Amino acid sequence: VNDLLSRMTLDEKIGQMCQVNFPLLSKTGSNESDIRDYGLGSLLSGGGDCPVTTNSVKVNTAEAWADMIDRFQGFAMATRLGIPMLYGVDAVHGHNNLYGATIFPHNIGLGAMHNPDLVRRAAQVTAVEVAATGVRWTFAPCVAVPRSEYWGRFYEGFGETAELAAGNGAAAIEGFQGSDLASPTNILACAKHFAGDGGTAWGTGRDGGMDRGNTVLDETAFRALHLEPYRAAVTAGVMSIMVSYSSWNGLKMHANTNMLTGVLKGELGFQGFLVSDWGGIDEITPGNYTNCVIASINAGLDMIMVPGEYENFLRILKQSVTNSLISMSRIDDAVRRILNVKFRLGLFERPYADRSLLSRVGSAEHRAVAREAVRQSCVVLKNEDGVLPLRKGIQRIHVAGKNADDLGSQCGGWTISWQGGAGGITIGTTILEAIRNTVCPTTVVTFSESGAGAAGADVGIVVVGEAPYAEYYGDTQDLNLSGADAAVIQNVKTQGVPVVTVLVSGRPLVI
Repeated sequence: VNDLLSRMTLDEKIGQMCQVNFPLLSKTGSNESDIRDYGLGSLLSGGGDCPVTTNSVKVNTAEAWADMIDRFQGFAMATRLGIPMLYGVDAVHGHNNLYGATIFPHNIGLGAMHNPDLVRRAAQVTAVEVAATGVRWTFAPCVAVPRSEYWGRFYEGFGETAELAAGNGAAAIEGFQGSDLASPTNILACAKHFAGDGGTAWGTGRDGGMDRGNTVLDETAFRALHLEPYRAAVTAGVMSIMVSYSSWNGLKMHANTNMLTGVLKGELGFQGFLVSDWGGIDEITPGNYTNCVIASINAGLDMIMVPGEYENFLRILKQSVTNSLISMSRIDDAVRRILNVKFRLGLFERPYADRSLLSRVGSAEHRAVAREAVRQSCVVLKNEDGVLPLRKGIQRIHVAGKNADDLGSQCGGWTISWQGGAGGITIGTTILEAIRNTVCPTTVVTFSESGAGAAGADVGIVVVGEAPYAEYYGDTQDLNLSGADAAVIQNVKTQGVPVVTVLVSGRPLVI
């Protein structure tokens, strides 16, 4: 690393510190050769961004991903020093951007398993499927400790205690990175979002919600609750950490020198690199991007995720170094950390996708692990009058509810697209299909979304809950089951049928 660093120009160094969302390579009027010309150190796919044809038609297959990333890598390898670029995605519950990939429960479900070993196995499966497409970096696990169900990212945390976040987060990191980061089936993990994102107060975030808000806590409580999962992550060997949009007692975390450099890199001994969240530095001093760049780099950020004009970021960063507003030693520290991870990943020796792994994407073996995770993630809230378990040989089951036959709603947010979506968005089995596939041949299964026609059934299974959502759009103070969902339950009950209600949701609901 030191040898390579000694031969790099300032332009080559700051290129390593810039991460670009790949569609920008065309949307900004430039092209893919900017990877080579600017020496870009990293690219990413934002939620929903997948390979496209020359006429902008999406081709969301594992092979197309590998082809695209290998093409990008070719430009990086054509630079003067041949430094490979590092590609990242939000593979937060499986390789969830990829059609046909194995999808796992979100972290709130995995936390409910109380089985860190199965969390580790889920991360191992995800690592293989991510690596098969040429991606070697996932922005996961989220080790937030969500303290309010109002937060739209509640389901991204393993639970409401530091112990759940720390134990499961460490297991996920071990699953992603393995014992040897250079193994072709291992990928770089990224603990996020440092720190306190799960403790923001309602009304302090975007548009008066919680997302990107302010966490108000004294230092003792903050450390015990929100810092502890990162101590466990560093101990588990995590080599990248994403910084949070949120603030702690009014100070944006992207500008918090004490926490990023003093505590994380100093006190905890973190040896990897820090990456900003999507445009996260822009909010340090809104309207003054130069100050945002200077403040974030000096605070300890090593790589900046730039969803906008990356040419402008590179110009400002270089100018700030030239004008001694950012020291060359700070630049060298950032680049050294990034290069160290790239060497550890084996990117210099194997920069391209390992296509021998493609056949394992969405394989029966991988789906068996996900199926077991689903089994263990289910939580029985109430079982009165011995309704459950349903007996084999039951004569008739009536299934109802909007989420009974909706694969997209089962998957939730961060699936194929950023906010997720309803319907057959990927390959999988709906709850209705699963019931029909597993009952005895003599059992009749009927279905109506409204609950109509349930009369005469031995039992009704009503599947209701939330529609998919992700950050920002998921913020809400209304945790009540919708009136329409409550009406379906009541409709089945009034027909004299015992009811089993299944909730598909990213947080507890008032039922």
